[in-house]
Parts: sequence; structure tokens; C-alpha cells
Amino acid sequence: MYLLVHITEYILLVYLGFSAVYILIFALAGNFKKRKTHTPDNKLRKFAVLIPGYKEDSVIYDVAVESLNQDYPKEYFDVVIIADSFNDETIEQLKQLPLKLIEVSFEKSTKSKALNKGMSIIGDDYEVALVLDADNLMANDFIRKINTAFDTGFLVVQGHRIAKNTNTSFAVLDAVSEEINNHIFRKGHRALGFSSALIGSGMAFDYKLFKKTMFKINAVGGFDKELELTLLRDGYKIEFLNDAIILDEKVQKAEVFTSQRKRWLSAQFVYFGKYFFPGIKHLVLNGNIDFFDKVYQMFCPPRILLLGFTTLIAILSTIINFSFPSNQIFATPSSLWIITFLVVVVAFLLSIPLMFYNKQTLIALLTLPKAFLLMFISLFKLKGVNKKFIHTEHGTTNSI
Repeated sequence: MYLLVHITEYILLVYLGFSAVYILIFALAGNFKKRKTHTPDNKLRKFAVLIPGYKEDSVIYDVAVESLNQDYPKEYFDVVIIADSFNDETIEQLKQLPLKLIEVSFEKSTKSKALNKGMSIIGDDYEVALVLDADNLMANDFIRKINTAFDTGFLVVQGHRIAKNTNTSFAVLDAVSEEINNHIFRKGHRALGFSSALIGSGMAFDYKLFKKTMFKINAVGGFDKELELTLLRDGYKIEFLNDAIILDEKVQKAEVFTSQRKRWLSAQFVYFGKYFFPGIKHLVLNGNIDFFDKVYQMFCPPRILLLGFTTLIAILSTIINFSFPSNQIFATPSSLWIITFLVVVVAFLLSIPLMFYNKQTLIALLTLPKAFLLMFISLFKLKGVNKKFIHTEHGTTNSI
């Protein structure tokens, strides 16, 4: 029995330790300034701003109005609302705005179905597809900055999504988590020459490429992960614009947090299983490091679980080894687990923007144990989650 426990401990140490070092490397890199390698040619491209929404009556009108307010020539972008199961009153309000409204209905609603249907109706008179969530608010220079990134040769660009609201402790945790991911998986990756991670909204694509790629994607949950993996497999580089800001509503309640994370965890496991062997194949045969790196991210534990597990094991190891020096439970010194824990903490501290170093965040950190427990329990409730659509309800439209 001790042998089995020790083998499990070694596996956990290697798994969690490597994950900790991985995020620390990119957390450090995220503080480097990315050098410009191209000169913009100032071409104006026509954008289709695609906003799919499912029962988003509480936010969609204000989002539509704000989306029309861009410092980009009006004739060069169309706001396209893809309305799934909206109220009649909401539909009538949207019809009064200078935008394209597409009503859709599916037996099983998904974001990928809505986007594919929307593009099949609006046609091909566009050069860039810009995808938003129904709660997103763009800064008024967002499209202009995205267009400049396309000037420099990129065909896929991710904007900087930040929190719209920090009105509850869970919203603050969600906001901080998003910024950690932005720093590590977007800024840090681009600083070292890797592709940025996609995030599901605030992302732009060459229109023809997006339409062709989305036609192959029928994901129920985590469509952005499958989209990203497909693009990286095919050799496309993804840019990140740190100064192109888009506001996104953060989850405010524990039950919404659980539902959302359960969906993300399920998608992560599904796509790791689907792309593990192709990732190794493309690395060995084609030298596709970007694709393999993304597959590895599907294997890594989510940040909250990584912090929670390293904290618990470091504490437990220290207490047992100190109290019972001759115990046979832990085969490794407590110092290794403490170092792993500290590596995770340092990576996070390097990744959190200074604006979050305040009393509100400190209070929100008290909910971390609950968040970890909810995520841990979700690990055992993932069966079938990726086969059904889970809607995250929104209700905040104003900016912070």
C-alpha cells in the first residue's frame, strides 16, 4: 500500500510541479515588451461584428447600441445580432437599430450553430469576422486596433477581455482569474513567440478562414477550444492585442461559477483526448510547437485546482513529516511541495495587474477555498456535460 501511495505522490509531484514551472515561465515572459515586427499599411477592412445570443433579452439591446459606437467608418462594419429564443419585445427593439438581425431556432442551441447560420445568411462581403458574446462591450477604438493587427499580417487576433463588473467576491475572483490567463496564456506566450490563446469572444478572424473553419466545427461546449486547436494544427499564428479592450461580465454567484467551470473542465478533457496523439504527431513530423503547446494546456490542471492541490499537499506533507519524522506516508521531502506551492504563488503574483492589489481582492480571496471545492466536486460530475448546451445568464450592461 505504501508503494502505491509513493508512486501516486511522485506522479502528482511531477504533474503539478511541471505545471507550476510552465506557468511561471510564461508569467515571467508576460512582463517583457513584445517588439513590433511589421509596419501597418492602414488598409480599411470590412468587419462583420457577429453577436450570437441565447435568451439574452436583459443585455442585448444596450450591447447592440454600444457596438454601433465605434470610431471606425460606419460603412466598413456591420453589427450582426444572431438572436436565438429572444422575446418579441426585444426583437422589435433591435429592429429599430441600424444593424442586421438574424432570428434563429435550433432543437439544440449552440454558439457554433448560431455563427454558422449567421454567416450563411449575411454572405461573403466581409474581410474580418469579429466575434462577441451577447454581454460584451467594446472600447470605441476596438475595431480600429483589430484592423491594424490585420495590417501586420495576422489572420487571427484576440483582444484583451477584462471584467465589466466586480460587484461580488466571485466576480472579483473571476476577473482576477481572467487577467492571470491573459498574462500567462496571451501576453507571456506572445512574448516568447508562441500563439495567444483564444477566449471565446473579443476575437477576430480573416472572414473566409473563419467561415471555412467554423463549417467543420459542431462543438456543443468549448467551441473556442476546438477552433483554436484546429487553427494551430493548420499552422496559423494567433496575435494578442493587450490594448484592444473589451468588457465581459463576470460570474456573480457560486452556482453560476460551478456551471461555467464544469463546462470548461469537460471541454478541456474532451479536447485533450481528441488531440493528444495528433499533437505529438504534428510536433514530431512538422515541428508544430504551437499546436503541441495548446494540447499540453488541455492536460494541465486549471489554475484554481493547481493552487488548491499544491497548497493542501504542502500543508499536509509539512504537518505529517514534522510531527512524525519516521512516517512512511510521504516519500518526498516537504520542501519539494513547499517549493512547488511557492512557484505557483509567484507565478500568480506576477500575473495579477496592480489594480487588483486592494482590499476588495483580499476579501474575495477568502472565497478561494469554496471555489476550489466547487471545482474539485465538478471533476466528478462531468459525464455528458460537453454534449448539452449550458447557458450562462447575463444581466450587467454598464462598464466598471
